Amino acid sequence: MALVSNTINYVDGDTLLEGFFAYNDSFSDRRPAVLIAHAWGGRDDFVKQKAEKLAKMGYFAFALDMYGEGETGSTNEENMALMQPFMDDRALLHKRINAALYAVTLLPWVDDKNIAVIGFCFGGLCALDLARSAANIKGAVSFHGLLNKPEFTADKAISAKVLVLHGYDDPMTPPALLTEFADEMTTLKVDWQLQCYGNTQHAFTNPQANDPKLGLIYDATAERRAWLSMQNFLSEIFSG
Repeated sequence: MALVSNTINYVDGDTLLEGFFAYNDSFSDRRPAVLIAHAWGGRDDFVKQKAEKLAKMGYFAFALDMYGEGETGSTNEENMALMQPFMDDRALLHKRINAALYAVTLLPWVDDKNIAVIGFCFGGLCALDLARSAANIKGAVSFHGLLNKPEFTADKAISAKVLVLHGYDDPMTPPALLTEFADEMTTLKVDWQLQCYGNTQHAFTNPQANDPKLGLIYDATAERRAWLSMQNFLSEIFSG
């Protein structure tokens, strides 16, 4: 087995975007693809590592770029400045993440009828909004993501299954928002699941998360449980 990885350029209008892909070249046929949406800091090493893990599992993995040219922030202030335009304009977010989906469907290694998206923190919101847009994907997974409902509504039924993996003590998405999200998904008749981890805060999958004031705390047990749940979810949606 050899792991093949590289960067690839794609566009959203006039914005040049830089994705990172990885796949296992021991598979000769086209394979299911998993898009990976990054946290507020941009397409960093964290999502590259997730792409490589997914590639070893046999998927074509694509760490997308929401900001352009692979831009990343180095402080909370820079990260917020990068993310905020998309929080303020969810139609822009919708357009940008759909550009990544379109780019992936054109790649020769990808089975374009079997695509899913996962995301972390801000990327969790991106993953859910791709599903909310009624995009042609099999599923969406949010890891400690933001869950607030966008202004836009899809003009057709949402076919993607949805899995939300969440720390119950996440200060950025308190329990009241979990109920709102559940009501939203139920109203839209989505096949959805919500798993909450007790005594767990935001960013629990990131070993670098260590900011109690912001509620950013790594939790190895929650990370392991969430990754296993994602693996089972992907196996389910791609076997149907």
